[in-house]
Amino acid sequence: MFMGSTTWRPTLAREGSVSQSVYLFSELDAVEQAVSGWDGARELLGGKGANLADMTRLGIPVPPGFTVTTEACNAYLAAGNQLPSDLWPEIEHCLTTIEASTGRVFGDADTPLLLSCRSGARFSMPGMMDTVLNIGLNTEITEALASRTSPSFAYDLYRRLLHMFGSVVLGMPDEPFEEAMASARSDAGVASEAQLPSSSWIALVETYRSIIREHAGREVPDDPREQLREAVEAVFRSWNGRRAIDYRNAAGLDHSLGTAVNVQTMVFGNLGEESATGVCMSRSSTTGEPGLEGDYLEQAQGEDVVAGTRLTEPIEVLSERMPSIYAELSEIAQRLETHHRNMQDIEFTVENETLWILQTRDGKRTAEAEVRIAVDMVEEGLIDRETALLRVSPTQVEVFLHPRLDPSADAGPALATGIAVAPGAAVGQAAFDADRAEEMARDGNTVVLVRPDTKPDDVHGMLAARGIVTSRGGRTSHAALVARQFGRPAVVGASDLDIDPGGRMMRAGDQTIEEGDWLSIDGSTGRIWGGRLETVTPDLENPWLAKLLGWADETRRLGVRANADYPNDAELARRNGAEGIGLCRTEHMFFETDRLPLVRSMIMAADDTELEAALAELLPLQRADFEGLFRAMDGLPVIIRLIDPPLHEFLPDHDELVGDLADLKVHIQHHQSLAEIDETLEQIRIKQRLLDREETLHEENPMLGTRGVRLGMVLPGLVRMQARAIFEAACTCVADGVDVRPEVMIPLVSHVAELRTVRVTVADEAQQVMEQRGVDVDYLFGTMIEIPRAALTAGEIAGVAEFFSFGTNDLTQTTFGISRDDAEQGFLVQYLRDGILSTNPFETIDPDGVGELMAIATERGRATRPGLEVGICGEHGGDPASIALCERLGLDYVSCSPLRIPVARLAAAQAVLRS
Repeated sequence: MFMGSTTWRPTLAREGSVSQSVYLFSELDAVEQAVSGWDGARELLGGKGANLADMTRLGIPVPPGFTVTTEACNAYLAAGNQLPSDLWPEIEHCLTTIEASTGRVFGDADTPLLLSCRSGARFSMPGMMDTVLNIGLNTEITEALASRTSPSFAYDLYRRLLHMFGSVVLGMPDEPFEEAMASARSDAGVASEAQLPSSSWIALVETYRSIIREHAGREVPDDPREQLREAVEAVFRSWNGRRAIDYRNAAGLDHSLGTAVNVQTMVFGNLGEESATGVCMSRSSTTGEPGLEGDYLEQAQGEDVVAGTRLTEPIEVLSERMPSIYAELSEIAQRLETHHRNMQDIEFTVENETLWILQTRDGKRTAEAEVRIAVDMVEEGLIDRETALLRVSPTQVEVFLHPRLDPSADAGPALATGIAVAPGAAVGQAAFDADRAEEMARDGNTVVLVRPDTKPDDVHGMLAARGIVTSRGGRTSHAALVARQFGRPAVVGASDLDIDPGGRMMRAGDQTIEEGDWLSIDGSTGRIWGGRLETVTPDLENPWLAKLLGWADETRRLGVRANADYPNDAELARRNGAEGIGLCRTEHMFFETDRLPLVRSMIMAADDTELEAALAELLPLQRADFEGLFRAMDGLPVIIRLIDPPLHEFLPDHDELVGDLADLKVHIQHHQSLAEIDETLEQIRIKQRLLDREETLHEENPMLGTRGVRLGMVLPGLVRMQARAIFEAACTCVADGVDVRPEVMIPLVSHVAELRTVRVTVADEAQQVMEQRGVDVDYLFGTMIEIPRAALTAGEIAGVAEFFSFGTNDLTQTTFGISRDDAEQGFLVQYLRDGILSTNPFETIDPDGVGELMAIATERGRATRPGLEVGICGEHGGDPASIALCERLGLDYVSCSPLRIPVARLAAAQAVLRS
């Protein structure tokens, strides 16, 4: 302890009871017995409290303390912020036990017991809730402590209590305290607060007391018990603070869990030259590389390290300054990692050459680190493959697909270089406070949040930003932790940046960056540039990710295919692990600039002769498209959906045509040569013909009009052309030794008679081509299920179709009777906000409506055709929750964009493991 004369004795445990609201760290056995094991203990004591109790049980040096349960927090909040009547007697009992254990007395000037009061929810929420240190000090105790240690030490402790009590308990802003500290440093002519003389500390205490009286209209209580009571209540209240709510929303955590409160004996890293405090990870939180990573400070308390207000030292320096402490810390870190079978984030304090562990938790880490740690731990025998697959989230796999700065671009000299703590590229406009970052992002801007350092109150701006830059802080700073947690590229500790949040600007050498100016940051190297640099999408070359996805492929049952319309998309999909193409949207091929005139010629055809001529010109282009896809997917299935959009989408906009005609008619009235008049008249005839055709094709609701199979019924020549292109391409590839596996899919079928009619057309064309080429091509003929009627009559449809693919986007629209584009810009936002819908049905398949139709269609289709191939090809194919539904329904595959293939591979494996 801080006077070095007391031998701590183990804290005695009471006989546990689930009705208790307060538990000593030494009572974990009783807690587990009362709540049926470790998971119950974590829920009741919170993650921090359970881990402190667990370390106490393991014999790791943990300062004694106790935990007020999450149930007590919820009872407090439910009672309108009133402490339960039986809570304080339990706290008093635990205080008495700790006093006996430490030989110190809470509120005694001669042998004072000082306490910390920290939050600790079921799930780690670093920095989101509140902490109060040095509880138990008042003027009398501080003076007595100063006489036995040093005035600098004692009054530094007291001013910290005053600051935290003012901001946490009384809700005061930090700025008045920070300004007072800055003035004290300036008056004393020192760079850091650690250099302040004792007179400055004594003066600061009086200044802080004056600030509190001025802003809060009251004093910090002199009674240590009143301090503790108010601190406990403040931590309870912080559960519903804005930053905690924002964090839980972003992390998907339950708002009803509540937080525990951990009251712990203080130990001091600012007691002398042989004292220090720090935070370390048992492995790199950025790369996952084995070995300690972290930061520490000598002559400091723990908050100094994570706040980023002082320049920290890398943890490696501790091995030089205090080698025995470093060795002990390394051994404990390895022991805790092995015990928890996960990378640990450890907070420690060294008090007069004695090491104390203040907390451990599963460390926040980047996606790259998560993947490497999971794979390494399997190979080290700490976890099995199933645990590794469940530990890495699909969202983390998606981070590997985030853009990187283009290495071939001439970036020029960097503005500054800091510590790379969260990889990836972020290019955005500078915002110098969290509120402004959120506002700019809400207006549709991409943002990089720039701060000297971040605080928990900044979390909403950090979540709104694409990237984060700070000029202070280290690998374990608040900015680094949040960036890693939510996958935001970040550079911290860029000390060459002079950031002025009040002036909304920063300087780097002779350059000035103002709010709204563009920044480019590389969270992998720590470099920061002014301006907008180009980004590229990386290949999935990470060896640990490749191994993890290989395990996923061995585990999953669902196939994973790609939605790809062009050969380069198909090649990318195959590199990312696609097992075929689940959707080729042929209409996308027609929108290319060189093809649009041909498509318009087809639409404008006055008779069959003109139509056939236009289709004949399109045929070789389509044939080349399909040939490229077949070659890219050699040996894998390729599902080609025949053209699906309303034809009017290929014509100019109606209002644009009307305007052009009006302009031409005005133009012809002016004096022109006969040649110019003839040319203008020809343009008028062309525009008028386009307008007439557009009005003929116009439909009030084109998404429910002449599209999909209906278009093929109206223009059978278009179906014949596409079918011929498919099978001519297939025959050419077969002749070249390519293993071709085409599947022809008819969209938007609602009646079996439609499908039967189109099948005859496709089959006739396929047979003609194969006879002409002397090549046999095996193929499947199937349909998209996008209409509720098709799902309900799937038994009949399966008599014609050899496979089903659910077009979940349109099936959602037709099931809900809403337009996606209109809904997502209108009422759907309110529905989600008001809880009418729990999720956006266009992002995650609605299990009760759309999912039920899928189940009916699958069951009835397979009843008619056992072994019917069934998959999905809407955007839901890359959504983990939708993939889990497809696993439950027994579908054969999901199809998604090429970039989401790795996400789907992992999600499909997790769906098997969780089922």
